[in-house]
Amino acid sequence: MALALAAAVLAALGYAAGSILQAVGVRGGSGAAALTRSPLYLTGLGVDGLAWLLSLVALRRLPTFAVQSLLAGSLALTVVLARVFLGSRLRPRDTAAVLALVAALGVVGGAGTEQPSPTVATALQVVLLVTGALLLLAVLVLRRYGSATFAVLAGLGYSVAALGARAVTLPDAWSQAWRVLAEPVAWAVVVAGIAGTLGYAAALEKGPVGPATALLWSVEVVVPAVAGFALLGDVVRPGWWVPTVAALVVVVGCSVVLAGSPAIPEET
Repeated sequence: MALALAAAVLAALGYAAGSILQAVGVRGGSGAAALTRSPLYLTGLGVDGLAWLLSLVALRRLPTFAVQSLLAGSLALTVVLARVFLGSRLRPRDTAAVLALVAALGVVGGAGTEQPSPTVATALQVVLLVTGALLLLAVLVLRRYGSATFAVLAGLGYSVAALGARAVTLPDAWSQAWRVLAEPVAWAVVVAGIAGTLGYAAALEKGPVGPATALLWSVEVVVPAVAGFALLGDVVRPGWWVPTVAALVVVVGCSVVLAGSPAIPEET
């Protein structure tokens, strides 16, 4: 459990660091071509990718509600890092939200015991794959809708990807790694992950980063938590149900507050 917990915390730190690197990298640049020549911006994208891989490691041993909540903590880390490295202003409610979020994540971390990845029926794997494909289709087709719609679609895409990453069966030997390609749920991770990435990009293109990020993380915390309990057999430590539900509510609320912070960098 210690390794999975460390992976989730490092993933949250990675997402925060990636946001700061990209924010610094876009300064002084204009357009996509300029961004591709910015070492800091490209490094930020790479750090985001590494953070995503770390989150997959965490999902192998921890329930989805715990991992997704810890990842939402990247907002608090982004605010703190922006204050240190970018000189961003912190509102009093931002400071309060950071402290409350840290406390809530402590509760969530304590409630999530180590749980091996579940074995799910092929039918459920197919459902996750079809859901991911439908979300990707929606992102590609619904171009007239606003930022909020795409933020929700992105959150749902990343949620399906997280559920799929938890449910996929990994072989014991590297020589059998090809067997993963035969699992519908493995493809669900890829398809839903693409839907999430494109959906979030569209949300940022159509509106400000704060509200889009708040919606994204709210969906990413709530949907995988409910689906993990209902579909994957995730469990909470005995006697921790009430504190866990309360902590999840605090995580979502603090995410909304911090997403509107002036310390959250605007990415292009």
